[in-house]
Amino acid sequence: MAAALAGRGVDAVIEPMMEVHFRASVVPDLAEVQAILCTSANGVRALARVTGERDRPLLAVGDATASRARVEGFTNVASAGGDIADLVRLAVTRLRPQGGRLLHVAGEVVAGDLAGALRAQGFSTERIVLYDARPVAALSKSTIRALCSGKIDFAVFFSPRTAAIFVKLANGAGLAACCRTITAVSISAAADAALATLSWHDRHVAAKPSQAALLDQLDRVLGARHQVPP
Repeated sequence: MAAALAGRGVDAVIEPMMEVHFRASVVPDLAEVQAILCTSANGVRALARVTGERDRPLLAVGDATASRARVEGFTNVASAGGDIADLVRLAVTRLRPQGGRLLHVAGEVVAGDLAGALRAQGFSTERIVLYDARPVAALSKSTIRALCSGKIDFAVFFSPRTAAIFVKLANGAGLAACCRTITAVSISAAADAALATLSWHDRHVAAKPSQAALLDQLDRVLGARHQVPP
């Protein structure tokens, strides 16, 4: 994401809202698993740490997760290119309930009910927790300085949880007023809703829950800001 922004001439301040802790002691049982479902790049990283299996079909929620799977050496990867509903549709299209169970690799906290949606389609689905994504305790001093100095024009949010964590940390640090000059761009309506208690200069939502759509939305905002009136 930072590289994509740099290509647009936009400098980025990267501020993680969560710390990932992998559960190395948990080893998935892949016997009779016809496909693995991954809803985040962290899930892919966690899976790669605990198994040498790389040929089993892996269905990823989006392109970023699929790209991470390929980097980790998984050879049979498909991307749903969207959200949980898109992943369910991909599974229904590519897999058969009679073909074996599905394994959803996830963190302790998940958004949506992927297993429930797949069970409704006749699939046997199990969720295995391979990592914990814990909220950070505070914003970094460098980010606080950037926010207070007015150097931040846009804030980009990739999930409802990270958006909610930012709101909590910003309020706790007394930075609510600093957000009034910032335009928030979110990957989904749910992420945008988590920002509603802060006063922003403006808020925008990507047309689809993907990084590509998020960048498209940011491009539109940038274009409108730089448009010269006739």
